[in-house]
Amino acid sequence: MAKKSRKQQAGGTPATVALSAAGTPFTVHAYEHDPAHPSYGEEAAEAMGVEPGRVFKTLVAEVDGELVVAVVPVSGSLDLKALAAAVGGKRAAMADPAAAERTTGYVRGGISPLGQRKRLRTVLDDSASAYGTICVSAGRRGLEVELAPADLAKLTDAVLAPVGRA
Repeated sequence: MAKKSRKQQAGGTPATVALSAAGTPFTVHAYEHDPAHPSYGEEAAEAMGVEPGRVFKTLVAEVDGELVVAVVPVSGSLDLKALAAAVGGKRAAMADPAAAERTTGYVRGGISPLGQRKRLRTVLDDSASAYGTICVSAGRRGLEVELAPADLAKLTDAVLAPVGRA
């Protein structure tokens, strides 16, 4: 994976700028986003030719009144009860999309776990550790970053837990 140059950073997203600033190796994958596609994550996996288990979606949930980020494979769904348990909470529900966008600074379908406007507690599904690299949103629809799961966990202070469902 190539580190991006300063020139490439200039046109980057907050996520790619954060990766570059941290000196974290990553690869950017761009593809043509189809607004008619029913799933942002599955679209990304198909467009990149990557197995869906290696492409992770960033979901924002509310756990006991606090916004929390869950990063789970696009091939499955989020287990809200497991997410609540992972952060020591009791109840979890999907966050209001407008609140998620306002808090992260990203639009739905392009929310990245990296470079968020307000850093939220993050839980990364433990299935990520089975791969050398995973792909997550780079901060806009049609743009993904590939990086080591350990690097993602380190940069987001993520807890690894089984929060994804097949």
